[in-house]
Amino acid sequence: MSISKEFNNGFLIFISIGIYFLMMELLGLSDVFYLRILNIFIVIYFLQKTIKSNYQEGKTEYLENLISGTLTSLIGVILSVAGLMVYISMKGGDAYLSKLSANFLFGGGSPSMNQYCIGLLFEGIASSIIITFTLMQYYKDRTVENF
Repeated sequence: MSISKEFNNGFLIFISIGIYFLMMELLGLSDVFYLRILNIFIVIYFLQKTIKSNYQEGKTEYLENLISGTLTSLIGVILSVAGLMVYISMKGGDAYLSKLSANFLFGGGSPSMNQYCIGLLFEGIASSIIITFTLMQYYKDRTVENF
């Protein structure tokens, strides 16, 4: 039984983002907003890897690749948010969450862990769809020989 490239790359997004944020926390940089948004490059890399793999396999249909890319990113987002919920719970729940930078998503206030993670889930889904559409526009006029 083989694992689909969408799940594999989605799982690699999850692992890579987890390592990235853990390293930022260990280095004391987890409150630097601009470093936090650089995780977009991890998502772009693995989405590009999925779409490029499809083209190399001869799958050049726009809709098929759009679905494949979206599925890859959604797997990465869902696993990442679930991992964040587990991590926040292990670090003390809402008490730990109040220590995180307020300028990341909510611009102040004190969201609960569930509110924070649901907000990140929606933000992650929207970002993933935008990134997938952007990559698809890049690849739409490409042929297998262009790789």
